[in-house]
Amino acid sequence: MSVNQCTDQIVLALLPPERIASVSWLSRDPAGSLMAGAANRVPVNHGQAEEVLAEAPDLVVAGSFTTPALRGMLKRIGWPMIEVDHSSSFDDIRRTVRQVAAAVGEPARGEALIAGMDARLAEAARRSVHHPRVAAWDGSGFGAASGTLYDAVLTAAGARNVVREMGGYSYGRPDIETLLKLAPDLIVQGAAVRAGGSLGDEITNHRVVRERWKGRTLRIPQAYYVCGTPMIGEAVLRLQAEMAA
Repeated sequence: MSVNQCTDQIVLALLPPERIASVSWLSRDPAGSLMAGAANRVPVNHGQAEEVLAEAPDLVVAGSFTTPALRGMLKRIGWPMIEVDHSSSFDDIRRTVRQVAAAVGEPARGEALIAGMDARLAEAARRSVHHPRVAAWDGSGFGAASGTLYDAVLTAAGARNVVREMGGYSYGRPDIETLLKLAPDLIVQGAAVRAGGSLGDEITNHRVVRERWKGRTLRIPQAYYVCGTPMIGEAVLRLQAEMAA
C-alpha cells in the first residue's frame, strides 16, 4: 500500500496490480502523475490510518511528505513501513527505486527501471540541441531553483536555466523586470495540477511577455518533474523535443 503520490508511481512501475493493495488517489491525475493509467487499475486510498487497518497490507510505502500523524501511528503499532525521501536529483531517484524495489522483493525489476531511465538520459545527452537559455517555474509559481529536480530535468534536456545566473537560489518566478533583464530564449511554465487560471499565470499573461515571447513559451505538466521516478527519462526526452519544435 502506497500513501504518497511519488512512491505510488515507483510501486506501480515495480509491481503488477494484484500485488498492490492501493495507491493514493492523487496518482490517478495525469497532470501530476506519469503513471495515471496504471493507477486506474488498482484501488486508491486517501492516506488515512483507518484505510491501512482495513486493507491490512504487508507493507506501507510512505514518503517524507506523508502525514506525520499517519507515519507516527504506524511506527507506534509496529506496522511494516518504509519511508522514502523526496528526490531532487537522478542519483536520488536511483537510490529510492532501489530502496522500494528491495522492500517489495523486486531488486531486478528496480535495476531494469533504472537502466531504462539511464538509457533515455544518455539518449538526451547524445542529441544535438541548441541549449536555449530558459526561465522556468511551475504551476504554483515556484522557480526551478538550482538543486531541484525541475532544474535537473531542464539541464538534462539541454536547457540552460537562467536561475543559475541569479545565484541559483530563486524559488519564486521572476517578476517582469527580472525576466526582461535576463532575456531568456524560452519560458517554460509548469501547468497547474488543477485546471483553470491562477496567479501562476500572471507573468505569462502580461502584455509585454505575450508580445516578446510569443511562440516561445512552453507549458509542461508538473508530472514531468514533481516526483522523482524512473519514468523521468522519458519526460526529459519529451521536453527536449518540445524545446526544439
